[in-house]
Amino acid sequence: MSEAALTTRPVRRPQRTFARRTADWVANPWGKPRFLVLLTWVYVISSIAPVVIAIQFSFNDGRSLTAWQGFAGARWYWGDPVNSVWHDPALQHALFQSLKLAGLDMLIATPLGVMLALGLARWRGRAASASNFLMLFPLVTPEIVMGVSLSLAFLNVFTFIEPSTTAQVLGHVTFSLSYVVVIVRGRLFSIGRQYEEAAADLGATPSETLRLVLLPLLLPAIFSSLMIVFAISIDDFVISQWLSCGADCDTIPIRIYSATRAAPLPSINALASIMVYFTLVAIGISYLVYRFMTRGERPAGGAGKSMVSSMGAFDV
Repeated sequence: MSEAALTTRPVRRPQRTFARRTADWVANPWGKPRFLVLLTWVYVISSIAPVVIAIQFSFNDGRSLTAWQGFAGARWYWGDPVNSVWHDPALQHALFQSLKLAGLDMLIATPLGVMLALGLARWRGRAASASNFLMLFPLVTPEIVMGVSLSLAFLNVFTFIEPSTTAQVLGHVTFSLSYVVVIVRGRLFSIGRQYEEAAADLGATPSETLRLVLLPLLLPAIFSSLMIVFAISIDDFVISQWLSCGADCDTIPIRIYSATRAAPLPSINALASIMVYFTLVAIGISYLVYRFMTRGERPAGGAGKSMVSSMGAFDV
């Protein structure tokens, strides 16, 4: 070995400056999304912050909705003997009316939406396209237009239905039916028709296929639809307001709107917080039950995660 070879030193790469490393980090096409994550968190925080502030003032020790005067515990929920939600008949009635409308909406809209989704998924022909468009119409129609249209329909066409709880229930069903159809149809398309065809090959009748095969497979979507309908109905304001018969039909959103035009107490924030609690619980239960019911449909061993993690080798 020559003396030149022994004295040869490895070539050192020039050190990258901080600016260069930052530019490479930003421009790395194989790295994880960074600015999308940042924008997502900005959106989430800006959306949740007002709700958190409203919930905070439901525990305010004073009667102000703008100045924090200390933590009062559950004073405005049930502690105050006069103005709390538990002791105010008007607030109690609004809470009961909202829960009643949401419950009836769930019991009516979900079965109708499941049947409509099955019919639209299996219907073929030109009329099927028009029916699919009409089914999606409430989703793309502004809610104020829907509320005015329903009010005019009950006043001029279905005159035997006066503004009342019945009219509010029908309005909620009309508006939330499309959500059930979209959720159930998505589940239908994901499971395909192979299970029905296998049941038919084994001698099952159409009714047996529906009862023993299709409906059990649709249970996650049906339960999710129930919770979504509950969450939509309990915080609806426009349709409930247009079809209201007065104080006897006031829901939580109507009561909150009426109170904010005067001098509201923190009990209104407590009532709004209760509505938020109900909505979060409904969505959380829906997610957990859906995950539990579909646990056997996800790849075992985290195959999807392993593929993504293998791509992480390109990260810097």
